[in-house]
Amino acid sequence: MGYREVFRCTRCGNIESVDVGSLSKCGKCGVDLHACIHCESFDPGARFECRQPLPARVSPKDVRNDCALFAARRTVERETGSTAPTSARKAFDDLFKI
Repeated sequence: MGYREVFRCTRCGNIESVDVGSLSKCGKCGVDLHACIHCESFDPGARFECRQPLPARVSPKDVRNDCALFAARRTVERETGSTAPTSARKAFDDLFKI
């Protein structure tokens, strides 16, 4: 079983590219991706809701901003896909291929 690193939209869970540009939007729900809610430093319990040293609060948190400290929040997930089913005869024949 393998693992992969993914970036998911926090609103709908859609998998998006890790390369988030300042104008990027979710392909499924259309929310801005370069926003605090998608940043790895976003922390509702921290000062200004960010683990980075910010001089002022960025608000609202779910709208596009130009924060230079933005980094897309990535998570590691287990690969759960299965391979295509094969016949027992084909699997047996594959054992003896050179």
